[in-house]
Amino acid sequence: MKIPWRKLGWVVVLLGMVVACAQSVPATNPTAKATQANATAPAAQATELPTETTVPNTPLPVPGFPEAEAYGWAEIASGFTKPLLLTHSGDGSRRLFVVEQDGKIWIIENGARSAGPFLDIDARVGSESNEQGLLGLAFPADFEQSGLFYVNYTDVAGDSVVSRFRLSSDPNYADAESEEILLQVDQPAANHNGGHLEFGPDGYLYIGLGDGGSQGDPNGNGQSLNTLLGKILRIDVNAAAPYGVPADNPFANGGGLGEVWAYGFRNPWRFSFDRATGDLYIGDVGQYQWEEIDFLPGGYVGPLNFGWNYFEGTHAYEGNPPSDAKLTMPVAEYEHGSSRCSVTGGYVYRGAALPAWQGVYVYADYCSGEVFGLILQAGGVWETRLLYDTPYLVTSFGLDEAGELYLIDRSGGVYQLLSQ
Repeated sequence: MKIPWRKLGWVVVLLGMVVACAQSVPATNPTAKATQANATAPAAQATELPTETTVPNTPLPVPGFPEAEAYGWAEIASGFTKPLLLTHSGDGSRRLFVVEQDGKIWIIENGARSAGPFLDIDARVGSESNEQGLLGLAFPADFEQSGLFYVNYTDVAGDSVVSRFRLSSDPNYADAESEEILLQVDQPAANHNGGHLEFGPDGYLYIGLGDGGSQGDPNGNGQSLNTLLGKILRIDVNAAAPYGVPADNPFANGGGLGEVWAYGFRNPWRFSFDRATGDLYIGDVGQYQWEEIDFLPGGYVGPLNFGWNYFEGTHAYEGNPPSDAKLTMPVAEYEHGSSRCSVTGGYVYRGAALPAWQGVYVYADYCSGEVFGLILQAGGVWETRLLYDTPYLVTSFGLDEAGELYLIDRSGGVYQLLSQ
């Protein structure tokens, strides 16, 4: 995330992983011509440097985009304070859990918000910066039996903490005193904390961490394998305390820190697994100009280097990668223009209520409120399209147990995608 400014206009730029293609834009869009011209230039620029795309296109092809006008975002709850995340517990209760930046988690059940917070760790959470706070929440597959769940937050010193909590005797309230700290990471600055958590199809916990902040990654954390910053980590929370390193992690046997699963990130803000394929989609926030969506196919064993800070999106940023570097380029990117500032990663829709949305990956820009769709066409070309121009500050998307899609507005509302 970044501090927002309000909408003034829009430009969309699309890139495919293998080839670039022009996106669908309204004929009256004054930037449409420039958009198509720019779509091929970055790929040509990237091939001039010693880099290589290392990930094949493996998602299930999608025939096309839905007619967005037939659907809309309906408010289902409001009154939250700086909400950043929505998820579910997977225990059959159909409850939704909403994370507030200052340190509280609330439940939405049967359309109503809980009387009190599910978890309140406000006193332990430092949220002075726009990018600090309680940033992540994930429930393991065995939550119904174990009562354990995981959070990621910045503490009062500004450092990242990944902790495990357990339920109290009342399933609508966690035991705030049950905290077990699994991982602590020093943060050199108050921004680029990442903070997202997801359990993968393999049962391991994936953790997103930004490059440590400031501007331009001055410490080279994104490319360093000797720091956890600028990475997506993968750990086994069921191994010996505090956690284990899966044997098939890329650096489990040396060459880098064992927890590292993928690297070369600036600030991964929301990532998710496709329920149908296990593919991983990552929204990585750019520096000044380019926002990107990265992709890692299900079952792929890395390491994968997504390029920061050699590249911002597909555009050369700083320095030259080594001659033997294998960098994985994003599958989509867009330019800031006058109103955009920060990508919010989303989810591939796999619910049953909206068949036309099957396989569409939905993401947004935080500042402009624009919501985009991304699909892989049958010919192996990625295509993205602007679907909605909303008034929201989109901090996150979320899924319920049935796979239906929600949008979180920092101003306090929760919205569900429904047919009109």
